[in-house]
Amino acid sequence: MKKWLPLAELVLIVCLALFPLAGAVFPYRLNIFLSYEGAYRLYLGEVPYKDFGLPMGFMYWVIPALFFKLFGPYMISLVKAQVFINIVSGLAFRSILKSFGVRPGIRFLSVLLFCISYSFLNYWPWYNHTVIVYELVALAFLTRFFFTPPEQKKRTIYLCLSGAFVFLSFFTKQDAGAMGFLVCVALLAYNSFRERKWLQLPLFLASMAVTAAIFVVPFLKYGFGYWFNYGQPPHTSRFSLADFTGEFFNSSQWLKFYFFLILFLLVATTKNFRALLADKRRMIFILLTLGMLTEATIFQVTSYIPPDNNIFFHSFAFAFLLVWLADFLPVNWEAPPALLAGMAGIMLWWSSVYWKYLEKYIVKPSTVQTSSDVVTKNTYLIFKPDSSDVPMSEWRTIPLPAFRKMLLPGPTVDGINRIMQMNEVKKRDAKVLNMTELTPLAREIPFTLERGSYYPLWYHKGVGMFQKQTDMFCNRIKNNYYDLVLFEYIPYLNNFYPFQVRDTLLQYYQRIDTFTAPRKPSLQAWVEVYVRKK
Repeated sequence: MKKWLPLAELVLIVCLALFPLAGAVFPYRLNIFLSYEGAYRLYLGEVPYKDFGLPMGFMYWVIPALFFKLFGPYMISLVKAQVFINIVSGLAFRSILKSFGVRPGIRFLSVLLFCISYSFLNYWPWYNHTVIVYELVALAFLTRFFFTPPEQKKRTIYLCLSGAFVFLSFFTKQDAGAMGFLVCVALLAYNSFRERKWLQLPLFLASMAVTAAIFVVPFLKYGFGYWFNYGQPPHTSRFSLADFTGEFFNSSQWLKFYFFLILFLLVATTKNFRALLADKRRMIFILLTLGMLTEATIFQVTSYIPPDNNIFFHSFAFAFLLVWLADFLPVNWEAPPALLAGMAGIMLWWSSVYWKYLEKYIVKPSTVQTSSDVVTKNTYLIFKPDSSDVPMSEWRTIPLPAFRKMLLPGPTVDGINRIMQMNEVKKRDAKVLNMTELTPLAREIPFTLERGSYYPLWYHKGVGMFQKQTDMFCNRIKNNYYDLVLFEYIPYLNNFYPFQVRDTLLQYYQRIDTFTAPRKPSLQAWVEVYVRKK
């Protein structure tokens, strides 16, 4: 059994990553518009900061853009890109455990947990996930560096690659990238002190600096300093001690539970702390696990959408706890009974991830008629007071290539069909402003995207654009610059699309159509269609 486990890990990583491609259709996901927009612009050959501005690095869009080149600029290509990203993340996590010499049975169970709890959920790319994947690759190279014999020349290469990927993580998203950098620095500081070799950290920093120069210097002349967010105006910082402590002490149950278990086990089982400090493999594993838990604690506040961004910490804590307890438990982790019990426990623990796919095939739906005389869990409510969604049964596909295999609310599909029949979109070189989540319309209408170092990649005020850009759009609307404007009105979100632009549109343009936006709650957001006043 033991010799088959490494192959089983690879099969598990690849198969669970490929699983989403077996799906016939995919519901349109919140914020996926941004994944498409950035990848589409890179696919067209546009240059970040020169042709469009964004408050972070552009590494998140590189892989989706590559898949646009391979498979076409379609939404389904984003799913294929995420398959690749999930495979890379699984292999990186596996490599980290291999570097620590985690025994095959525990490693297999940890990889299973990582795939089912973290990768399987992500079938759409999102920068809050990709930033962690680059970090995992950096940690895989760094742990390989720690445990490669010093006489091997490739050891230095591993260290340099780790520094390079830490920067790529930072150039995907600043918060997690910076925390990943600090985790690596802490590990290198311990290892340098233990080995009395002080060039490790400088070499790591030098590799980061060289990578940063390659990716940043060419763009400095295009307003990089204005767009890239390091806390300077017009940007604002998301770091708040009050938010961190409030989130941690008011919730974060799993994080606190893992901190408690790890610290308790360290104190209860360690007889000689000096010997523990000298144990390189154990100390680096401890520092890495505590570092990932700390990063997850901060990341849940700085990157709060979606709320499961930080669940990578489960896999690190789980692996550490099993490795630590293995010395005290008389368990053969490679024996079938232990493996099957571990697998069953993990699948039970994370059943919410996959049960929605199996439920309709395993459990027959209730045949009880809804009536005033039959009250059950399924019938005690006539309707949910806060329900404002178009039921999924009323979502459907639309026969446009860029939206292939995508499910959208029925009213959204009808609205897109009406747009495609408008004279304004049939006009050659029509000037279109699309402030909606329907970014693939740029491909389907088609229309030319506006470019310039002053132009934002997306329109979330205070995040992706600022007052300077808001004024620009308002002035263009006042001057009847656009033939067609699509504006998504989401009153419950704070300037997700600037309200000031909508106010200007209502004053200077004519609203000719309104339909449901492709989001949840779908009946509280609308796509509004504006044309010049006759």
